[in-house]
Amino acid sequence: MTKIHSVLMGKAIRRVARLRGGSGSALPGLVVEKIDKSFVTSALAKLPHGVVIISGTNGKTTTTKMVVELLESQGLRVFTNRTGSNFSRGVAAALLADMNARGNLSADVAVLEMDEAHAVHFAEKVRPRHCLLLNVMRDQLDRFGEIDHTAKLLHRIAQATTEGIVLNRDDPRLVSDTFLRDITAPISSFGVSTDLIAQFPSDDDMHSRSDSTKKTPTFDDDTCLEAIEGQEVTLSYGDTAKKISLKLNGIYNILNAVGAVALCRQITGDDFNEAAMLDALANVTPAFGRGENITVGGQPCQLVLVKNPSGFRLGLQSFNPKGYATMIAINDDYADGRDMSWLWDVNFDSLKKDGVFELSGTRAYDMALRLQYDDVNLSHVDTDIRRALRNFLHAADGKPKRIYCTYTAMLAVRRELSKVAEVKEIG
Repeated sequence: MTKIHSVLMGKAIRRVARLRGGSGSALPGLVVEKIDKSFVTSALAKLPHGVVIISGTNGKTTTTKMVVELLESQGLRVFTNRTGSNFSRGVAAALLADMNARGNLSADVAVLEMDEAHAVHFAEKVRPRHCLLLNVMRDQLDRFGEIDHTAKLLHRIAQATTEGIVLNRDDPRLVSDTFLRDITAPISSFGVSTDLIAQFPSDDDMHSRSDSTKKTPTFDDDTCLEAIEGQEVTLSYGDTAKKISLKLNGIYNILNAVGAVALCRQITGDDFNEAAMLDALANVTPAFGRGENITVGGQPCQLVLVKNPSGFRLGLQSFNPKGYATMIAINDDYADGRDMSWLWDVNFDSLKKDGVFELSGTRAYDMALRLQYDDVNLSHVDTDIRRALRNFLHAADGKPKRIYCTYTAMLAVRRELSKVAEVKEIG
């Protein structure tokens, strides 16, 4: 079967999937990869600036969105997997959406969010020119195994990268001697100032395993978060420091912005347009479900993705519950991770004063038990997300709302909210 036939078949399947409500479906990509195993690699091989991979435990989707917008500010046409489907089939599905009927892709560079395990095989086939490695946290251990295994996966991505690597210098597993060995591409880094480091704990910090005497290695080019004052942040790189007012919420998004700037500078090199990049960064809004605001009944309803202890902790730290009605939806589908014991590693004290209006998802009662141990008042539990959301919107009518949710729960919440509010399509 020719490439054109593969593209036409994939587009037809995509059209059917969208008619059935699967706007973010990876099914078309799965099918086209079955009939043309070289579909993704051959499509991306033609890009003048090659492929960029963004990986790590937390922050991939929002960081990818930021990098795309920063590179577009530099005049580059960027292809990306906007739905956050970060397996190879998700990339194939995104290619089908952006290609014309002859299989041509109008782009200069591909910026791809990739799941750690799938990124390894993808990187060894595609050989990315650049990669950004964000962090290594305990996440979905039923899928990836222990945390050191995740670090080994990211190490293999770095080994496969040909022109430039950006590392989080404050994550001890990304800057260890073991990790840095056998890496041939030039390394840049991003991180935070010593005054802020306590606000951004590594996995070792959260589990009391950090070695305070260990020195962080230095790299030739470093981008640093120097200060945070509300939505105004100070970044430094080279010999300059810049103040920027961000639209992004959440301290974790701010740190991801530092990594995005470091990567943009590395990719553009001497062609770097600082003013355009800073303007683009100031106007970036959160990716879907990552602090995204949806207006429901004249009030904001904020969605916050939570999928591991560090993400939930930083979410609770970033968003003040005062004046907000809170809902939590926890599922345990494959994409969420089956093992929900990590909920016991999260401190929910910040929710004590105002309590939680609604709990839902397949593991709602596990979450209810966890809140009980932290003495957090709970108004209502319903494992059915559709009913629970309806009850939440009614019970909290007239108040700003915030929903913490795992990945598949977030997709279900967005789908239900789209029936009563304007929700941005992610396909």
